[in-house]
Amino acid sequence: MTVVDRDGGAPGAPGTRGTRGDRAERPARRRGERHERGRGAVRTALTAWLSRPLADFHLILAICGLLTALGTIMVLSASSVASYDPRTGESVYAQFQKHVLFVAIGGIVFWLGLRIPLKRTRRLSATGMVVCLGLLALVLTPLGTSVNGSQGWFVLGPLSLQPVEVAKVALALWGAHILVTKYHLLHQWRHLLVPVVPAALLMFALVMAQPDLGGTITLGVVLMALLWFAGAPKRLFAVIFLGGVVGAVVLALVAQYRLARVTAFLNPAADPMGKGLQARQALYALADGGLFGKGLGQGQSKWAYLPNVQHDFIFALIGEELGFVGCAAVIGLFVLLAVVGLRIAVRNLDPWIRIVAGTLTAWLVAQAAINMGYVVNLLPVTGVTLPLISYGGTSLVVTMLLFGLLANCARHEPEAVAALRTQGPGKFGKLMRLPAPDPYRPPARRRGSGRGGSGRSGRPAARGARSAAVADRRRAAPEYGRRSSARGGTRGTSSRRGRR
Repeated sequence: MTVVDRDGGAPGAPGTRGTRGDRAERPARRRGERHERGRGAVRTALTAWLSRPLADFHLILAICGLLTALGTIMVLSASSVASYDPRTGESVYAQFQKHVLFVAIGGIVFWLGLRIPLKRTRRLSATGMVVCLGLLALVLTPLGTSVNGSQGWFVLGPLSLQPVEVAKVALALWGAHILVTKYHLLHQWRHLLVPVVPAALLMFALVMAQPDLGGTITLGVVLMALLWFAGAPKRLFAVIFLGGVVGAVVLALVAQYRLARVTAFLNPAADPMGKGLQARQALYALADGGLFGKGLGQGQSKWAYLPNVQHDFIFALIGEELGFVGCAAVIGLFVLLAVVGLRIAVRNLDPWIRIVAGTLTAWLVAQAAINMGYVVNLLPVTGVTLPLISYGGTSLVVTMLLFGLLANCARHEPEAVAALRTQGPGKFGKLMRLPAPDPYRPPARRRGSGRGGSGRSGRPAARGARSAAVADRRRAAPEYGRRSSARGGTRGTSSRRGRR
């Protein structure tokens, strides 16, 4: 028996018009299908683009370029009022011109970080660590210069150097080298913590002697990122967190200006024209910006309402002149940086590159989060700059070096190495004279270096109390601290001791 609808035909039969409900739903279904097909096409195109060998490399270049361009524009707007001084003849472009000079120097440093082979960078990391420790000690002598109450600068004419910024890079590179070299011993606490943690604590002490709380915090971020990406147990981070909280409380109590910052954060209305001035004015600037902002150059907070706006509080000026959209764009760029940086770390085979890429990414993203956090009054003011956007000298140059190192790490992904060595360096590589990256070759194991004994390689025997999972991890992971070369054309038949 056939059921006939109101129009006299069977539902779904050819040549019938269907019900009114069906006729009304068909356009909506068609629009939904077209929308789903469009979303599928976008996902397919994005997946295809991300699967390209140099996708991460190009994304790092794009992020660095966009943040640098945005920072240059915002520094021009933020520093115009503070730069003008009719008594000395300083124009409104004085600080902007210095910033452009630092950007040019940073571009050269970016190229060096991108071009120097990572193996050579790793070999130089120990020397760099010793030099940075010496500079941190030397800056506390009369050779150092005090700026804003912190004796952490070397000033030579128009040029200045802040050693703590360079020390962070040295700690990241050298710490990754030590942890990878001692990878098979990291299950022992003394090998996990020594000598990386004592060297970091010495850096903390030298930086706090300046004093520079912001530099100490970012050094702590670098240390925790190193231990995290090296696979340290989670209970260690709980101990470090508790120690950091206790240390922060002690440091706040022993120094009156730090205690004033904490009380101003907890109760900004208690001293609205003193310690709480910057936090309150930053919130006012963000609120005045609204959704789309007042327009570039139209912000009022830079007219002495918000002190130091071109340095630590430039994110507030972005919110005032570019609105919520501008702030969301900045946050989106740093989120993209986090995704791409961790993707570079995951896709690399070299364990040293994996730790370095993850540590540098965590450092940059955490520093940006701290800066934006105290601008929106979620954290106490610590004086940490917004990477590539705040006005600065050493911090800007070092940040561009970090992006150069990240881009270099991206070129060492296996797919990128294969493409660059078979298809050539490409237009950008030819323009920048970039050498082809070397493929990663796991070092060959020596005879007698297995689980049963130490052998000539110096690797200790596995303890019987260790679990099978840890033993399997030790057998599977390559020891990157050695390299070998085959003799007589046969791989693995004879090997020689390499250099750590």
